[in-house]
Formats: sequence, structure tokens, C-alpha cells
Amino acid sequence: MPPPPPPKHATHAIGQRETPEGGPPLPPPPPPPHDSRQPLPSHASQHNHQHVRDESLSYSVQTAPPGDGWLPDILKDKSKTDLSHVLSNPALQAALINAPSTTYPSLPQSQQPIHTALHQNIALATHLVSLESQLDVQRASVQSQLLSLHALERQWRQKQAEMDTALSPFSPKSLYQRLAQAVQEQEQVCQALEESFLEGEGRAGEREVGDFVKRYREGRKLMLLRRERKERWDEGRVGGWR
Repeated sequence: MPPPPPPKHATHAIGQRETPEGGPPLPPPPPPPHDSRQPLPSHASQHNHQHVRDESLSYSVQTAPPGDGWLPDILKDKSKTDLSHVLSNPALQAALINAPSTTYPSLPQSQQPIHTALHQNIALATHLVSLESQLDVQRASVQSQLLSLHALERQWRQKQAEMDTALSPFSPKSLYQRLAQAVQEQEQVCQALEESFLEGEGRAGEREVGDFVKRYREGRKLMLLRRERKERWDEGRVGGWR
């Protein structure tokens, strides 16, 4: 969408008010609303450009480089031999250029941003040195806490191993092995009762028969109970472990 046209010059509005075609003069049109995307008027843009040019010109005047024929005052009355010695010695040239009494007037002004940046860098370096000492303290504290944590981990693993050893007889695997072994042992007990009763000499009395039946019944009952528990375990009907 194109921007709205700029307002007409004031002389045109005055001419329109002075030459109406019948009826009272029309009021001047209101100024268009300011849009941030709309470019500035030409006179404002020219003023900004002029301000920038003035600043650039003043900075260029203040930091104008020395001409081809400029020499420090201290070298103007020197002989050719002395001048040749100065030309062959870069350290002496740098000292003459940077000395406050022999330097060109615009050179310190041109180096002012560099000095400002150097001071800022020195301040930042000092701040970093102070932070480095704090970081060393924090690092030592973290290292100490880390060593304590490793020691606690080793103690916890040792305690866990002791706990596993103490609870190993009650693990599902151990309990299943004990149950299977108890079933076999009870079957062997029942078989031994049968063989001992059948291999007895003579005729057994009623009391002996009654004792045998009672003991055999209790043994078979315990064997069948253990066998039933093992079968339930084999079928996965024992909750909590599978």
C-alpha cells in the first residue's frame, strides 16, 4: 500500500482560502497520521544528513593526518646525519611520534578510542581475575563434595551387597529350590514309611497299624500340599514374583 501524499505547502492552502468559489472558505485539511514505516520529509532528512556531515567533518578536522612536509619541531634544526639516524631507527621514530611534546596534535585525539577500549579491557580483565578466584573456591568446594559423594556411593554399594546376601535365602529362586527339595524329601519320607511297615517281622497289632496309618496320612498330606504349591508355582499362579 503506497504511503499517503505529503501535505501541501502552506501558500497553496492560503490561496485556496483566499479564492473560494462561493460560500465560506473551507478549513485546511488535517495532517496525515504519522506512520513509522513512512519516510521522513525531505527537509528532516536533509537536516539529519547535514548533522552527520558536520560531525564527520569536525571529526576529520580534529583527526586530520599530518601532511607530507610535517616534522616535529625538535627535528627541524637537525643535520642530515641526525635525520638519517632517525630514519634508520624505528624505535626512535615511534618515541618521537608518541611523545606528548613532539607528536602531531591530532594523533592523541585519534588514539582516544583506542585508549578507551584498552581501559575497558583492563577493567574487564580485572573483573575476570576476581571471578577466577571465586571460581577456584567454588571448584574446590565442588571437588570436595564430589569426593564425598563417591565415598557415599561406595558405602551404599557395600551395604546393598550385604543386604542382597542377607536376603538371598528369601529370594524367589531360593524359595523355589527349597520348595522343590522339600517335595522330594517328603516323598522319600513317605516311601520310607511304607517300606518300613511292609518289611516288619510278624503280624502287626492294631496299635502299630493305627500309628502307621496316622503317620503315613500326615506325611502324604504334607507331601501333596507341597506338591500342589510347586505345581501352582510352575503354572504361574503365585502372585508377587511373576
